[in-house]
Amino acid sequence: MRKLLILAAAAAGLSGVAQAADITGAGATFPFPIYSKWAEAYKKETGIGLNYQSIGSGGGIRQIKAKTVAFGATDAPLKGEDLTKDGLIQFPTVMGGVVPAINIAGVDAGKLKLTGPIVAEIYMGTIKKWNDPKITAINAGVTLPDANINPVYRSDGSGTTFVFTDYLSKVSPEWKSKVGANTSVQWAVGIGGKGNEGVSASVKQVANSIGYVEYAYAKQNKLNFALIQNADGNYPAPDDKSFQAAAANANWNEAPGFGISLNNQKGAQAWPITAATFLLVHAKPEKPEEVQAALKFVDWAYKNGDQLALDLDYVPLPANVKDQVRNAWKGVTDPAGKPIF
Repeated sequence: MRKLLILAAAAAGLSGVAQAADITGAGATFPFPIYSKWAEAYKKETGIGLNYQSIGSGGGIRQIKAKTVAFGATDAPLKGEDLTKDGLIQFPTVMGGVVPAINIAGVDAGKLKLTGPIVAEIYMGTIKKWNDPKITAINAGVTLPDANINPVYRSDGSGTTFVFTDYLSKVSPEWKSKVGANTSVQWAVGIGGKGNEGVSASVKQVANSIGYVEYAYAKQNKLNFALIQNADGNYPAPDDKSFQAAAANANWNEAPGFGISLNNQKGAQAWPITAATFLLVHAKPEKPEEVQAALKFVDWAYKNGDQLALDLDYVPLPANVKDQVRNAWKGVTDPAGKPIF
């Protein structure tokens, strides 16, 4: 399911110079709910809208490389050499968590416990039924059916898939060697859905299913979800506090473009599948005024959007990281070499 957010202000001109109208962006579905909220509030305050296509991280990367949007959005951060090759600046906007949404009759949200290796086996097709002994052994008191598990995965190039498969690669050596981490992988079993929206819809419709989605989608669609054992052996609930716990010790400088992994972090309350989501802009944009408008929008969100993020169980960036990002924006320049922000 492809969703298009269009929150645009009419273009106006003064002295023959075009005024900023709608900001164009495309990419990750993971942050779509919070970008929608930020855009709505930003337009009310400034009159400037956002035209954001929620098409998946792969699409966002393709569109920013093709220079058809002011920014691309991805949950799978690009590596330093790729950023350099394509002349891109990358930075995080917000953090969130990926959860295993489930549809099992009689099993409410947070009642089913799973481990990372069990989830890996489900998606490799070696655990086939919900009443498999490995699952029932850690779920005393939960009635699980003798029914085939129906895994749901992303059919499009997806940063959420990268986050999910990166986590499974950290907790399952077999997954790492046979499948690995990427925005698209070869799935052994299951059915595909496009976007977080498509996976959410499939889980809701298909009995005995499991699918990985950004938590805001599970919450908004009233999907039940399983708990996953974290690196400390606990089963915390997915929420802004457990996502923040996962990010508490993050070293944002350890990778170019802030492209760190927050998966399987230590911490008693850390949610094990936590990630930042990123924007990409050209360091030397052909239309610097469009990128300048995009950076102003992000700066506004950094200053004014934290509570909106928390309301949707996303986690705002720490203040010092926001300052580091603003410093990185000095690398975005106009044709004369002057920073645009």
